[in-house]
Amino acid sequence: MTGPGALAVPPEVARSAVEWWLQQQEGALTEGQHQAWLAWRGADPLHETAWQHLARVHDKLSALAAPGSSGAAEVARAALAPRGSARRRQVVQTLALLVFGAGIVWQAEQQLPWRRWGADVRTARAERKRMRLEDGTQLVLNGATALNIDYSAGLRRLQLVEGEVLVTTAADPQQPARDFVVQTRDGLAQALGTRFSLRSLAGGGSLVSVFDGAVRLTPAHSAGAGTVLQAGFSAVLQAASVSTPQAVYEESLAWTDGMLVARGMPLADMLAALQPYSVERLVCDPAVAGLRMSGSYPLADVARVLATLDALPGLRVRNLVRWWGQREVVVEKAI
Repeated sequence: MTGPGALAVPPEVARSAVEWWLQQQEGALTEGQHQAWLAWRGADPLHETAWQHLARVHDKLSALAAPGSSGAAEVARAALAPRGSARRRQVVQTLALLVFGAGIVWQAEQQLPWRRWGADVRTARAERKRMRLEDGTQLVLNGATALNIDYSAGLRRLQLVEGEVLVTTAADPQQPARDFVVQTRDGLAQALGTRFSLRSLAGGGSLVSVFDGAVRLTPAHSAGAGTVLQAGFSAVLQAASVSTPQAVYEESLAWTDGMLVARGMPLADMLAALQPYSVERLVCDPAVAGLRMSGSYPLADVARVLATLDALPGLRVRNLVRWWGQREVVVEKAI
């Protein structure tokens, strides 16, 4: 999916890295700015990865900013434009694409609204949808999910654009029976008489959980026969591999009834499960990402769940607005 030399980082991380670089081109950072820059780099391994990549291509950026170069005027206009202005955001985005290459181009393309709007079936945030397909297969879509349905003479195919779906397959009334597959950006999941779920992961990959029967997982970049995942297990399907299967429990499907049931669930995974029900981006401090959580939480009241987390010893919940306007809720270690 990414070309040679491309670095696959989330677009918002690439933009932040370039914004920090621009600030340093404007002049020496104040002590407070310097500490904020160091804190940003240390807040997430992806931040440091992006900054190190930017440092490696520093000469390219410096050449763009050099007087008389083709990019000098753009960089100058960005430096003069107020932070958060549309002009500055536009230039930062352009520089991010130049520095991080096809990796960010592909990720940005994946996140374009038309991919969701053009899907056959989609749900809004905090919305769930149940539906029955022409062959009797039953689907439950989680919040913020987009799905395409393609039934042809020789194949029953779903395409998960984003989000999460629970699939309960039915016997194909057509003879000979057609295969049933779900395509994700990472590969194919072929149902072998089953009930299973798929969830697109923010960091890449698709989490596949099998509750009845089995599913064959075939990575997009693999020429092999695939890996058969049995009932009671989940695995992450990635473009070139399948992770080691882990035990999965029926309670992980509590979202279909509007609940999140956690049993020793890492805090980072808990926030990821809440994300389809929150308009703000939920961010987990790496220092507390592995904290194990247990309990039952209502998906319809994310604010209440966050308040519960804020009341726990050792945790703090903060609301932020990023310079490009994105609202975030950060769950971090209490100071």
